[in-house]
Amino acid sequence: MGWPVAHSRSPRLHGYWLKLYGIDGSYVHLPVPPEDLPAALAKLATEGFAGANLTVPHKEAALTLVDEIAPEAARIGAINTVFVRDGRLTGTNTDAYGFIAALRGAATDYDPKDHPAVVIGAGGAARAVCYALQEAGCPEIRLVNRTPERAENLARNFGAPVTAVTWENRNQVLENTGVLINTTTMGMTGNPPLELSLERLPVAAVVNDIVYTPLETPLLAEARRRGHTVVDGLGMLLYQAQAGFEGWFGVKPAVTPELRAHVLASS
Repeated sequence: MGWPVAHSRSPRLHGYWLKLYGIDGSYVHLPVPPEDLPAALAKLATEGFAGANLTVPHKEAALTLVDEIAPEAARIGAINTVFVRDGRLTGTNTDAYGFIAALRGAATDYDPKDHPAVVIGAGGAARAVCYALQEAGCPEIRLVNRTPERAENLARNFGAPVTAVTWENRNQVLENTGVLINTTTMGMTGNPPLELSLERLPVAAVVNDIVYTPLETPLLAEARRRGHTVVDGLGMLLYQAQAGFEGWFGVKPAVTPELRAHVLASS
């Protein structure tokens, strides 16, 4: 469910798994204007849905529209996955799981406990990333955003180890960092690139961009040139979907190179 939602690759992704595991079902786009969200969610149980994913602009609005909220969704402040169980709606958030699973899968030597992290952005994706890093034991999360109030509010909500950093200091805080994550749309196709110098970033640091159109953003291209391990945004999409699929159908689907190729073929 989203508004708009036609651009989403999730039907192609989940359709691949449904066919692979021989499950009689389908995953479809549900364009839902904001004012229709309460009615659309209420219909899930009566129309035979196992659940739904929620994307912009519904993730926060759904918090007051489901019967039960999983602890991670309450902490992140957004719902991206809904399960229908015994006629009741449970809202959860699989973005944090998707982020950390993709990061660990692509950067096998990375341990969140070892070094501080720098997160660019202070929106819903940044909240999920901060939650995942906090749960993984990251000692310090430096949150950088163009609008300082948003970063300060997020840092206040999460508490230690999240601290807000001004946009003007974004290059300086890269020192002794173990991972850099861009959660903004800067670098996405049609948007300007992220204005960030990597000179102070240790070469051993991992660079992750949650954008996956293009798969290699200007940030990742520069990081690769410098010798960093890079993690593109497609992995987060695939792994967050894995958690949802398992909850709906009782099968934990595999995230494979073949799946990546299938999803990318839709671009």
